[in-house]
Amino acid sequence: MTRHKKTRSLADKVTIRTGRRKDYKKWRHENPDEVGSSRRFLAKKQQQRKQQAQKRLERQQNAPTIEIHPTTPKDAPDSGEEH
Repeated sequence: MTRHKKTRSLADKVTIRTGRRKDYKKWRHENPDEVGSSRRFLAKKQQQRKQQAQKRLERQQNAPTIEIHPTTPKDAPDSGEEH
């Protein structure tokens, strides 16, 4: 037995006019203000962004500092000049 794949498409769930995908796409294009994400989805995404920012900040604070331009001692021989 094969299982049906779960669809994430809203076109199958909405019954606008005939309920066909093409009609829903047309309706969505004509009425962009009526189509939007649910409050639950927006809250979930907002929470994810907060967590992502917090983890990023933690990584930045815990990361070792790297000297991009290390200072060379004065008595060390220069590399590449005076040969």
